[in-house]
Formats: sequence, C-alpha cells, structure tokens
Amino acid sequence: MADKPARKQASGIRTMRRVAPYLWPEGQSWVKRRVVLALVALVLGKVISILIPFLYKGAVDSLAGETGDGALLAIGAIGVTVAYGVARLMSVGFGELRDAIFVRVGQRALRQLALETFTHIHALSLRYHITRKTGGLSRIIERGVKGVDFLLRFMLFSVGPLILELAMVAIIFALVFNVWYMAVVVVTIWAYVTFTFKVTEWRVKIRKQMNDQDTDANQKAIDSLLNYETVKYFGAETREAQRYDAAMQGYEGAAVKTGQSLAVLNFGQSLIITTGLVIVMVMAAMGVQSGALTVGDFVMVNAYMMQITMPLGFLGTVYREIRQALVDMGEMFDLLGQPAEVTDKPGAKPLKVAGATLELDGVMFGYDASRPILKGVTLTVPAGQTVAIVGPSGSGKSTIGRLLFRFYDVTGGAIRIDGQDLRDVTLQSVHDAIGVVPQDTVLFNDTVFYNIAYGRPSASRAEVEAAARGAKIHDFIASLPEGYETTVGERGLKLSGGEKQRVGIARTLLKNPPILLLDEATSALDTQTERDIQDSLRAMGEGRTVITIAHRLSTIADADQIVVLEAGQIVEQGKHEALLEAGGRYAAMWARQSAEVEDEGEDAAA
Repeated sequence: MADKPARKQASGIRTMRRVAPYLWPEGQSWVKRRVVLALVALVLGKVISILIPFLYKGAVDSLAGETGDGALLAIGAIGVTVAYGVARLMSVGFGELRDAIFVRVGQRALRQLALETFTHIHALSLRYHITRKTGGLSRIIERGVKGVDFLLRFMLFSVGPLILELAMVAIIFALVFNVWYMAVVVVTIWAYVTFTFKVTEWRVKIRKQMNDQDTDANQKAIDSLLNYETVKYFGAETREAQRYDAAMQGYEGAAVKTGQSLAVLNFGQSLIITTGLVIVMVMAAMGVQSGALTVGDFVMVNAYMMQITMPLGFLGTVYREIRQALVDMGEMFDLLGQPAEVTDKPGAKPLKVAGATLELDGVMFGYDASRPILKGVTLTVPAGQTVAIVGPSGSGKSTIGRLLFRFYDVTGGAIRIDGQDLRDVTLQSVHDAIGVVPQDTVLFNDTVFYNIAYGRPSASRAEVEAAARGAKIHDFIASLPEGYETTVGERGLKLSGGEKQRVGIARTLLKNPPILLLDEATSALDTQTERDIQDSLRAMGEGRTVITIAHRLSTIADADQIVVLEAGQIVEQGKHEALLEAGGRYAAMWARQSAEVEDEGEDAAA
C-alpha cells in the first residue's frame, strides 16, 4: 500500500512525458512558434494584471485628495481611471490572444493522438478484440482524447503562470508594505494549496469510481442495443432496463459523493482565502488609521488579495481537472501500451504470390498454452485447387483460417504461401493476398455501394456493378428505390442473411485476391439460398486457390481434396468418393447428414 502514491505519481509523470512532445514536436517549427508567441502573450498579460491595482490605488488617492506625487497622481483621477480600464482590457485581450494562438496546437495534438489511438486499436490482435467491451473502450478513448487539449493548455498556461503571479504579489506586499503582509499571503497560499491538493486527491478516488460506473453503464447500454433482436426474442426489455438501472444506480451514488465532496472543497477554500483576506485588510485598515497608509493603499491591498483569489480558486479547478485528465489519459495510454501480438519482422518484405500454393507444415497452436487446438497439422494445397476442411465443432477448422490470415502466429511449425513463411513477410501483403467470406458478413452502416467498394476503394462504379453481377445481387440492388445508394443499416440489419452474404461475396470479388478463404460461408442460410450462393462461390473460386471450411458436407463434395480434422489433427484426407468408400469418419458424417436431410424432406412433405 505504501507504494500506491508512488505508483500514481509515476503514472502521472509518465502521462505528462507522453503529452509534452506535442508542445514541442521535432520538425514542426510552426507549433514551436505558436507556443512561444502564446507564452509571450501570457507574460505580457500577467505583467499588466499586476500593474492594475497600482492604477486603482492612484485613482482612489486622487479622488480622496491624498497628498503624494508621481506620474499616476499627476495625470489626475480621470486619467488614472481610464488607464485602469485600458490595463484591464489589455490583460483580458492578451489572455484571449494567447488562447487564439494556442488553440491550433491543442487541436492538432488532439487529432494526432486520436489517430494514433485509433490506428493502434486496429493493430491489436484478434485475441484482444474478442475480449474487449466496445462501450467501455469507446468511453476510455473519448475521455482520454478530450483530456489532451486540456492538459496541454494547463501544463503551459496554469501552474507556471500561477506561481509567477503569486510570487509577484508576495514580493510587492513585502516591498510596498512590509514583510508581515507577505507572510500572511504566503501562509494563506500554503494552507489553500495544501487543503486543495489533499481534498482533491480524495475526490479523484470518488471520481474514478464514478467513471468506472459510467463506463459499465455505457457498456451495458451498447451491448443491449447491439443485441436488440435477442432482447425482443426473449421479452427481456424489463430485465435489460433493470440491469442498466442497476449500473446507473452505482453511477448515481458516486456522482452524489462527487457533488458533496465538491461542496466541502469549495467551502474549505473559501474559509482559508477569506481568513487571509480579512487579516490583511485589518492590517491595512490599521495602517490607514495610523496614517502610515492611504485609502488607496487599503484599496490596493484588497485588489491584490482579490486578484490572487481568482487564480487560487482556479488552482483548485485546474488541479482537479489535471488529476482527472491524468487518470483518463492514463487509461488511454495503458490502451496504447497494449502490445500488438502479431507484427512485421524488421525488414519484412511483401509476399510475392506466383501460383498461390499453400503449405501447413506441422502447425501447432493454442489460444491458451495449456489447451492446444492444432497438434501438428501438415497439409499442402496446390495452386488453383480447392481444399475443404471439415470436422466437428472445436476440431480447429476456423483456427486454421485465422492462422492463414495471420490473426495469430503459429506456436509451432509454419504456414507458407509459395514457399514464403507468413511470419517473414508483411502483414499487409498477406491480407491483400487473401479474400475471406465469413459465416456472417458484417456490413458498415453505409450504402450498398460503399460496402461493395470496400473491397477495393479505387474501383470504378462499373467494376463495383460487375462484382455485384458476379455475386448475383445486381438485379436485387437495382430494384431498390435508391439502388446502390441504399443504406444497409447497422451491421447490415436491413438486408436478409442471403443478401448480406452476396454483398460480402461481391466485396471479395472486387478485391480479386489469389487465395480465397470460405469460412462456413453458407452455413447460416436456408437450403435454397445456400444452393444459389454456392454457384456464386464456385464461380468466384475459378482460377484461385480456395480453402473451404464447411459444416454441410453437401457443399464441398466437388472439392479437389477434403481434409477431416478431429481434435486438432488430420484423421482423413482425400476426394469425396474415396472417403466414402473408405467408410471412415467422413463417411459416417455424410451418412448422418444425409439422414437428417431425408427426415427434413419427410417432415416438409407431411
């Protein structure tokens, strides 16, 4: 427990170090110029603000008929008052100029870090994305990125300038009045800062709980909305509402504590600053009564105390927000610190596909080291041939597809394309060479055209339509009121399963890869739709190397080679007819599925 504050401090320092380069980036002189100009405007504004109480004192002394000399009294009360107004305006003006100059630096940093985070998330492994919570992840990114501009701005414009202003006021009190005035100011500032920091640390813990509850509630809401149909199927609207309300109840409790702790902080700050103000004002009033000070001095003391009250009050807010920004950004930097499981080797070259021969050489893999999935699979797929992989659930069929696309790296053996180990070539080139049609095609909430063109964004409209024709979906799209500009809805929910699958086939056709991976591409469809789409898939596979992962054996009977996988090992391999004659595992699976089809036919006839 003793190490906890040290760990928090180290985390805060780490975050500050990650953010600081955005203020002074290498090779971007325009950013540095803006930072310097903003600092110049800042200093000018502070110097002018320190002179304002002197002008106020001069105006009061002139109006009160106090004796004295000097430039301020010589120009008269009206002149000093005008100068006072001009000085206040200039102080505000330099502050706004500072913000106007710096805003582009902050927004650039926000955009750059948002892009870095977005890119990094896409670089993370499938393992990470399978276990992530989308709602919680989006909130972490949202809060973290928003904290960038704030942290940059207040790193530069709050703490340093605040210390400078407080030091200047303390020195003026010591020189113009006496050291006791400075002592009261210093003690007041020390008490205020100490109280603020201690209470804020307490509040940050409560705020962290509130954020956690907010993230949990948001995740539950998004999860429920994404599963809208499932909620309806089971009449679970009330259950989902209660689940969401339970999460919001936790948020409510933490938010109430946050509000109450803020009241404690604000009252304590007011008590400390008011006590210091009263002590100094009493000292000044006694000085006026004794004739040592003028009324203008009394007013100037009050003006300076009020002037430091504002930045001190601001300090409480800044410290709270900086601590919260550090927490939020710390979560985001933890996300950025997540290592990408699959990366390019140093000096990796692009994959060169000649004929697209695939080779699995003693492939071993397990999502968990204690539970191997593939146990030494060896398989060769000659260029231009179709190989089907079948087997019971959990045998490792889909795992082979994920390893081929290099979502994961093998833990033993190797996978090669035209003799090149996938670990030795660039990820992008592997992804470019392989087209995947999954069991459930997920579409973007955009137009049909956008979703098909996603396979090759540079494709012309004629090429997109040609791909749609190849997938046998052009006529359907053309029949829609908005044609190719029809929006498909979130995850493509406005289209049927068969229509989504055909859009996915068209997208892959447009990509035109030399290797196709069909991962149970029709298993979720009805028999007639499956047969129609199988024709499109056969046409798409011509001239390409095809790996078909299948559940329904009738869809792969014409494959050049069928591989039967069981418990992570190949137990049978050969053509359809030869495997049936062998009377082994494949023949048993075929007989069982044939009997199921006959039963379905009899039920339909009845």
